[in-house]
Amino acid sequence: MAKTKLLSFIALLLFGGMKPKQSGPPVEICGARNVTTQHNETVLYDVFYTVAGVYIKAGEATFTNTVERLNGKPAFHIVAEGKTNDKYDWIYKVRDRYESYIDTATMEPLKFVRNINENGHKHYENITFNQSAKTAVTDKGVFKMPDCIQDVISAVYCARNINFDRFQKDDKIPFKMFLDNEIYDMYIRYLGKEDVKTKFGKFRAIKFKPLLVKGSIFEGGEKMTVWVSDDPNHIPLRIESPIIVGSVKMDMMGYGGLKYPLSSEKK
Repeated sequence: MAKTKLLSFIALLLFGGMKPKQSGPPVEICGARNVTTQHNETVLYDVFYTVAGVYIKAGEATFTNTVERLNGKPAFHIVAEGKTNDKYDWIYKVRDRYESYIDTATMEPLKFVRNINENGHKHYENITFNQSAKTAVTDKGVFKMPDCIQDVISAVYCARNINFDRFQKDDKIPFKMFLDNEIYDMYIRYLGKEDVKTKFGKFRAIKFKPLLVKGSIFEGGEKMTVWVSDDPNHIPLRIESPIIVGSVKMDMMGYGGLKYPLSSEKK
């Protein structure tokens, strides 16, 4: 549907555009080491559009992780795909695909591809990161990068490796992202731990809010709320956000190949 912008909602859950004042312990997205994901991990989501208290299942999304080699380096190849349900295609058709190749040793992005088709609007982006030279190459040229730059998908997977036990409620965790030939300063605000009841079940969860850029769909500021599993996997369980009309909710509905048991689920 027109207000979901399906995978833009999912993959940009950490996307913002204000320069934060750092607080709390040292930044953990820089120099992250993977302890959460592995080869053949798959996580499935249902996306719901809500208006006047009525939930409509508007689409589905899938995140998959396979280990491949890129330029001689082992890399996580993350593919995030989203689509609206076929019966809504006549209203607003979405077929989005995001890909990120992430160095398994450093969790730094090596390559990012975005290929979206949203109601006939198509956009393709291909970024090659040279982490040693601190550059990113796109069809618009070569851009100088700061340390610890992330793409949309690598930021999500790096954030999963944050040790939230080192933070206090309301601490900000900043990082930088490169997208559409621009560098953005962003953060997520840690909100503590709580139980969350989703369409799949009830879980112990870690809660935070990412900073968002105001756009055609989302309001700016800290309006989106994210819950990830309070276990070693740290997979996103639920994401909620108001949009211009109504709100959007995404719930984890299935998984496979997790590195650890999903021990946060409450029976």
